[in-house]
Amino acid sequence: MTQNRENFSKWGKSFQEDLCQLILVDRPFADQIFEVLDVDFLELKHLRVFVRLIKNYRNKYNVHPTQKTMLSVLRTELVDEPDTIKIRIRDYFAHTISTRLEIEGAEYIKDVALDFCRKQKLKEALIKSVELINNSSFDEVSKVINDAITLGSDNNFGYDYFLDFERRFELRERNPVTTGWKEINSLCKGGLGSGELGVVIAPTGAGKSMVLVHLGAQALKAGKNVIHYTLELADTVVASRYDSAITGIGLSDLMPFKEKIYEEIQEIEGKLIVKEYPTRFATIQTIKSHLEKMELRGFSPDLIIVDYGDLIKPSSSRKDEKRHQLETIYEELRGIAQIHGCPVWTASQTNRSGLNAEVITMESISEAFNKCFVADFIFTISRTIKDKGVNGGRVFVAKNRNGPDGIVYPIFMDTSNVKIKVLPQASEGVEDIIQNAAKNQMSMLREKYKNFKEGEK
Repeated sequence: MTQNRENFSKWGKSFQEDLCQLILVDRPFADQIFEVLDVDFLELKHLRVFVRLIKNYRNKYNVHPTQKTMLSVLRTELVDEPDTIKIRIRDYFAHTISTRLEIEGAEYIKDVALDFCRKQKLKEALIKSVELINNSSFDEVSKVINDAITLGSDNNFGYDYFLDFERRFELRERNPVTTGWKEINSLCKGGLGSGELGVVIAPTGAGKSMVLVHLGAQALKAGKNVIHYTLELADTVVASRYDSAITGIGLSDLMPFKEKIYEEIQEIEGKLIVKEYPTRFATIQTIKSHLEKMELRGFSPDLIIVDYGDLIKPSSSRKDEKRHQLETIYEELRGIAQIHGCPVWTASQTNRSGLNAEVITMESISEAFNKCFVADFIFTISRTIKDKGVNGGRVFVAKNRNGPDGIVYPIFMDTSNVKIKVLPQASEGVEDIIQNAAKNQMSMLREKYKNFKEGEK
C-alpha cells in the first residue's frame, strides 16, 4: 500500500471489520462494492487478505461464498500467509460467526464505504482524462468519466439463480414466537415466525381481544419485546389484562394485589408497549411511523399485535369498497411483519353466521375474504351461549402455511382472568360438526345475498 494514499483508517477498526462482514453476508452489496473496492483501502492486512479470498472465490466459481464455504476456504487458502495473519483472520472469522448479531449501523457503513470507493474511482478517472484530453476524442474522455460514475451504483436486480446458488441450501430460521399452546405450536412449527401474519377470527363478544392479550403475554414471558396496538380499548385496560394473564389474578381483584403484581412482572425479561389509538383513527402509516420512532429509541419489537385490523383507517382517500380497503390493510400488515422481521398478530370479526356456530369456518369471515389470502396462519374461535356458561369453546385451524389445517380443538377460556387453554384434539364427530357449520354459514350467506339482490330491484 503506497504512502499518502487514502484508506478507511479514519473510520476505525470496528468500521472496517463490520464492512468485511457485510461483504461476506450481503451478496448484493458485495456485487456493488467490488466494482469500486481496492482491497488496499483496508488498513489492516488480515482484513485485506480476508476480502481478497472472497473476491478470488467469486471470480473462480462465479458464486458468492456462504459463511460455511468461507470456513473451508480459510482452512485451505492461507498456506502462504504468515502465522500471525492466519491467527488474526481465523479469530476475526470465528467472532463474526459466533455472535450472529445484526451489524449495528449496517446501512451507514454501506453508504460511507461506497461513497468513499466511488470517489476514489472518480479521482482516478479525472487524472486519466487529463492525460487523454490532448490526444483523444471527446467521446473517449467522456466514456472514462461516465464509466467511473456508474461503477458502484445500485445493481441489485434480485435473487440470481446461479450466483446465489448457495443460499438455497442454507437453513433458514423462522424465529417463531410461541403461542403458549402446545397443540398450536406443534402445527405451526413453534409459533408464528418472522415476517408472518396471524389472524384470529371470531364473532363479537367471543374473546378476540383476550386471545391477542394471551399471545402477547406468552411472548412477553418468553423474554420477547411486544408492541400492542389497541384501536378499541383503553391502553390501561389492555395493560390490566396483561397483569391478569401473567399473574393469574382475576381482573376484578387486581387492585388489592397491586404489590404482588408489581413484584411478579419485574421478573419478566421482555418489554411491553401498549399504544392506544381511537377507533378508525390510525392508518397503516400511523403504525409504521410509531414503529420507526420506537426503533430510533432502541426498542425493536419481537412481536406486533394489532387489535384489530378491521378497525384500521384506510390510507387511501378513494371511496373503494370496504372489502378492497380491508384487503389492502391486511396486505400492509403483512408488509410490516416482513419489514420489521417479526410476527404480526391481528383479529377479524365474523359475519352474523358465526354468532352461535359450533365451529366457525372461513365462510363466516366478515366483509373481505381476500384478506385470508395474505395471512400465514388463521384460527377461529367459536363460543356458543352454552360454551360461555362452562368456559368452553372451540378453535378451528382454518389456514396454516407451515403445517396441517382443518383441525378442531376444544378450548378452556376463562375471561375473568384471561386464562385460555387449547385442549387435546377431540376426534368424535369433528368432521360432521365442521361440515354442518360450513353448510349453515353458506346458507346464511346465500340468504343474505338473495335479500340484497331483491332489495336492488
